[in-house]
Formats: sequence, C-alpha cells, structure tokens
Amino acid sequence: VQLQACGGGLVQAGGSLRLSCAASGPGLSSYVMSWFRQAPGKEREFVAGHRWTGRTSYTYYGDRVKGRFTISRDNAKNTVDLQMNSLNPEDTALYYCAADPVPRTISHVNDYEYWGQGTQVTVSS
Repeated sequence: VQLQACGGGLVQAGGSLRLSCAASGPGLSSYVMSWFRQAPGKEREFVAGHRWTGRTSYTYYGDRVKGRFTISRDNAKNTVDLQMNSLNPEDTALYYCAADPVPRTISHVNDYEYWGQGTQVTVSS
C-alpha cells in the first residue's frame, strides 16, 4: 500500500484548506484511512479517521478538530480528503495520511502500518 498526501500550504487564521490522500494497493476499501499531524517538538496526534464497512461509513475526530474538520472518502478513486475550516495557528503541523486494515484503536499512531509522506500546513495569525 502506498499513500500520497497533498494539499498543504500557508493560510491565514480563519481560513480553510483541503488535504487529499491518494492510496494505491489491493483491498483498500476495507482499510481504515486516517489523518494524523505532528507539530515541531510534539507527538504525532490523531486528527480524523474513516472506516467503511461495505455498507456504512464511520468517521472519527480528534477533540481539537471536531466541528471544524471533515474527513471524506471516495472508494472508487481510493482517496481520502480532509476539509479543514476555521484554521488557527495551533493547527500548524505536518499532516500525514495513514492506513491499516484493522487498527486496534483508530486514534493510535502505532496501530497503523502504512503511512504517506507528510504535507505541511502552516496557519499564520
């Protein structure tokens, strides 16, 4: 499985950005796809996750982004997007997409086998 993230950039506080992660590999529709972020000097943090059961989508969000960020997925294109609104400087980080067939806990970094390269998001005040 390979993951390629894009869409980062510089934005002013209050603005929006949309990140996209393109995945390639077998059986991806059954994988949990998530976004994490890591700010300098801090641990990698769960942002949002998406699980597709074949019938129902489940979405999960970190407490710091609930109500501002939205994760979405297109299984036909093998992409997972992260729409980020009302950005603030505390959202500045390197954002990573991650995938795993069966993460024990969706918000745990160590439960993901596959990672994309990061895409930088910088929010100016």
